[in-house]
Amino acid sequence: MKREGEIRIPSGCAISAVISREGRRMTGEAVMKSMIPMHDRSNGLGGGFAAYGIYPDYRDFYAFHIFFDDNATRRECEALLKEGFELVQAEQIPIHIIPEITDIPLIWRYFVSPLPSVLHRLQLDEKEFVARTVMDINTKFKGAYVFSSGKNMGVFKAVGYPEDVGRFYRLDEYAGYSWTAHGR
Repeated sequence: MKREGEIRIPSGCAISAVISREGRRMTGEAVMKSMIPMHDRSNGLGGGFAAYGIYPDYRDFYAFHIFFDDNATRRECEALLKEGFELVQAEQIPIHIIPEITDIPLIWRYFVSPLPSVLHRLQLDEKEFVARTVMDINTKFKGAYVFSSGKNMGVFKAVGYPEDVGRFYRLDEYAGYSWTAHGR
């Protein structure tokens, strides 16, 4: 029987993390570089990162990262968000176009806070309301997908190798205290 390293096992995966025990913020460069030696453990069908502490100016707000197929769907989704949330900031996530990442959707982020009046009317706490909203968007909107919805954190994912996904999302320009990476 051949061992891993002697044969490519396509079901393998690559995983790495860089975490500051002191809570010191660092760019995504180190975790991106840590994935390069594991390139062959990924198959190029998906790479992603999760980073904590990257939105200190919006730490009290949920950061929704959403893929959209088109602007019409984006506008419909934004209308839904405005019904239940204070929408503090809405912007495209900055990307760097690279040949390794193709079929790029519209990629937006929203910093939101559930409206107290809506929470009271629905008798829900904010975490449950956020979870239900994410599920509603992901199941009811054709062409919209919430892929991250935490506070002071963000997920960055795409079809590709992790090191390419990191360059695509310009993760070396973010600073956080905890970074995880995965390649499938």
